[in-house]
Amino acid sequence: MMHRITAYFRAYHPIVHSILLGTCMARFASGMSMPFLSLYLARELSLSPVLIGATIGLGMFCEMIGGFIGGTLSDRFGRKRIMMTALYLWALVFSCYAFATEFWMFLLLTALQGLSRAFYEPVGQALLSDLTRPEQRYRVFTLRYTYNNLGWAIGPIIGALLGMSAGAAAFLITGGVYLIYAFIMQGMFARFDISQLQGAGKEEVTFRKAARTVWGDKALLMFILGSIMGTLCYSQITTNLSQHVGGLQGGITLFGVLLTVNAAVVVLLQLPLSSWAEKRTPLQTIWIGNLFYAAGFVGFAIADSWAGMIAAMAVFTIGEVLCFPAGSILLDRLAPEGMRGTYFGTQSFKYFGTSIGPWLGGTVLVGAGAEALFLGAALVAQVGTLFYWLGQRRAGNLFGQQQQKTPSL
Repeated sequence: MMHRITAYFRAYHPIVHSILLGTCMARFASGMSMPFLSLYLARELSLSPVLIGATIGLGMFCEMIGGFIGGTLSDRFGRKRIMMTALYLWALVFSCYAFATEFWMFLLLTALQGLSRAFYEPVGQALLSDLTRPEQRYRVFTLRYTYNNLGWAIGPIIGALLGMSAGAAAFLITGGVYLIYAFIMQGMFARFDISQLQGAGKEEVTFRKAARTVWGDKALLMFILGSIMGTLCYSQITTNLSQHVGGLQGGITLFGVLLTVNAAVVVLLQLPLSSWAEKRTPLQTIWIGNLFYAAGFVGFAIADSWAGMIAAMAVFTIGEVLCFPAGSILLDRLAPEGMRGTYFGTQSFKYFGTSIGPWLGGTVLVGAGAEALFLGAALVAQVGTLFYWLGQRRAGNLFGQQQQKTPSL
């Protein structure tokens, strides 16, 4: 056992371990307060649902457009500067939430919160790629995804206590967690020099050059459209599935069970699934993952029992575990020299699907029912596969080779 633990820590750069731990901390901190922001706004400012929705939607919009900006800046000025700016700004924003008293303050803070995450995400992923060998990257991105889910699973439980009883204290604690993470990364950057890393400020990347490169990369554009289809589908799980299940007898309890199943499958299957996926190309993994997405949605459409719903969630989650890390590997391989941060930044455009998915799904749910919603989502997942196939045709042989298998740890 100790040998496996030692081998795990020796397998990756210390900064990689710090980012993985920090990713868990960041999601834990966000989960501790952000799910309760709407309740906080309603209680403290007596805002209408429309204004609350507009406030939260502004943060999502800033995150969607900010990823490309943050990724491009990291290619030009270096990963360290952008990551530390994002982390310290994040800590400040959450701390300021506790003292905000006016609607415009919450609008500003929510916009800055979205930008902070948008700057952090592509830089963190680019650093993971910079600091790991190609054959290790799928495993590292799978670990990142798992730590992400662990943090998000624990955070809301703590936030349910702090957010509902302590109010502003939840935001102060969240800000403190981000500050601790910032101090950890500051120490790691001081200990290990990353200035010579490829993409860490060596290339002269301008926004004009980045936009021209991205717009001219037709394969990337197809992959972005495919990822938008994926997030449009995934948003049905986080929003409209709860509405459908909540209308059933014991639905609230069932939805909690489904979320637990989702988290359990992610944790239990990420290692065996990542070992399996390392033998395939990232596009093959995404295509198969989309089939599991579709099968899960079909299961939700026809399930008439708790067992059926639980089985559908387990199948859907397998698709989730396959698709998310593979998407990061796909961008890592596609990115030109010196533009890895920019390409990871384009991942934020997929949140367009997250933005419109709840509204589109809700419209179908009300107008045609749950069966039509979930069968339609299964079809959309396959439309995403079509976009990925078109992207592969434009990318040529870039994705023709499978990944080298990562040695067992």
